[in-house]
Amino acid sequence: MPRSYKPIYGTTVLLVGFLAAAAAQTQHVQLVTNEAGRRVDVLIDGKPFTSYIWPTTLKKPTLFPLRTADGTVVTRGYPLEPRKNERVDHPHHVGLWMNSGDVNGLDFWNNSDAIKAEQQPKMGTIFHRKIVDAKGGADKGTLVVETDWVKPDGNPLVKEHTEFVFRGDAKSRTIDRTTTLTALAERVVFKDNKENFFGMRVARELELPYDKAEVLTDESGKPTPKPVKDNTGVSGMYTSSEGLKGDDVWGQRARWMMLTGTVNHEPVTIAMLDNPSNPNFPAFWHARGYGLFAINPLGEKVLPGGGKRDFDLTLEPGKSTTFHYRVLILNGAANPADIEKAYQEFAPQKATAAR
Repeated sequence: MPRSYKPIYGTTVLLVGFLAAAAAQTQHVQLVTNEAGRRVDVLIDGKPFTSYIWPTTLKKPTLFPLRTADGTVVTRGYPLEPRKNERVDHPHHVGLWMNSGDVNGLDFWNNSDAIKAEQQPKMGTIFHRKIVDAKGGADKGTLVVETDWVKPDGNPLVKEHTEFVFRGDAKSRTIDRTTTLTALAERVVFKDNKENFFGMRVARELELPYDKAEVLTDESGKPTPKPVKDNTGVSGMYTSSEGLKGDDVWGQRARWMMLTGTVNHEPVTIAMLDNPSNPNFPAFWHARGYGLFAINPLGEKVLPGGGKRDFDLTLEPGKSTTFHYRVLILNGAANPADIEKAYQEFAPQKATAAR
C-alpha cells in the first residue's frame, strides 16, 4: 500500500540561518594521510574535524571522532578515548560507520574485541585495503577508499568502494558518503535485520534522558563498579522529517532525522539524510535514546514501522548496489525547516513522496 510522506516545513521561521550563506563561506579542507598510523586526518580551516581510522583494535574502519565547527566532540569516546560519564555498552559502536548484522548469516555489526571466542565463527570483519585517493581543496576534501567484507575463514565476501566528501564553514560540517557494495564469488544476502546500516554513536550529552541506572565511566574513563542514574547534561531530542519526536522515531520511516542537544554548553544539531536513490527509500531509523543514531533501509519486517514482508537485499556474484548519505553537524539548535532546506539541496524532490 502506498504511503505518503509530507514534509513539516513551510510554517516555521528559520531560527539560526547557518545554511543560508554556507556556499559562499566554505573553508579549505586538508587531508593528512598517515598509513603507518592507520589513519587519514581531516582538517577544515586548519582545525581537526574527523579522522578515517582502521586500527587493529576495531573490526571495521570508521570516522572518529566527529567535531563541530567550534571543535566540540559530538561522538562517544568509549572505548577508544573514554570520557567521564559515558555508557560502556555496545563496544562496537565507534564513531560513524557502515555495516550490517546479517550478511549470509555473518554478523558484521556486533563484532569487536569483546566478542567471546566461541562467537567469532559467526562474525564478519571489514578490512581497509587501499586509499584510492585523498585530496583537499578550497571548498571540499575527498577521500576514496576500498575495503573488503571478510568471512571468518579469511575469504572476502563483498568488495566496498567508498567516497567521502568533507565540507565545512564557520557554522557547519558536512560528510557525504557514497558506498558501492559488490558481491564477489558468491551470492550475497543482506538480511532484513534490526542492526543496520549507516550509524554513529553520539556523545552522552546528546542521548535522551533516561530513568534507568546504567554503568558509566568514572573520572579515569573506567566503568563504575555499580550502575548509577545520572542524567546530568543529557539533553538530546530526535525529530524526524515526518514530525515524530523522541523515542517515537525508532523503527519508523523518514527521509531525514535530526538530533538536537547541548554539548559542553554549546547547542548543536546532527542530521542524517537519506537519499531517494537508495534501496527501500525512505529508510527506517535505528535511532535509540541511548545514543545510537542509524539509518536502516533493511528493517522492513523486523522494525515496528515496517510491514509483514522481509526486505532482503540480494546481490548475485559480480553485481553491485550503491548508497548515498549525508551527515550534517551544525552549530546551534536547528529546527525542521532548516533541515528540510538542507535536505532539498541534497536530494531535490516533490513536497510529497509516496511509496
